[in-house]
Amino acid sequence: MPNKNSAKKALRQDQKRAARNLVVKNAYKEAVKTAKKSIEAGTVAADQIKAAQKKLAKAAKKGVIKKNTASRKLSRLAKFANKVTTK
Repeated sequence: MPNKNSAKKALRQDQKRAARNLVVKNAYKEAVKTAKKSIEAGTVAADQIKAAQKKLAKAAKKGVIKKNTASRKLSRLAKFANKVTTK
């Protein structure tokens, strides 16, 4: 445990930020999983892909993940969708 008041406050802030970031991270992971499942099921998943794109962009904007990471994940999702739908 921290001894100084500033260190205690920093710890509280870190815990709040970590909890906030976890909510955003879980949201985009769930959106990507939902999109992948709907693609595998063969249904038209344009709205799920769009939702995943929105969640990834929001996570990148908030600094939870890097911009290039969000771009890479979205690119892989689109590539997967194209691969499955062209078969």
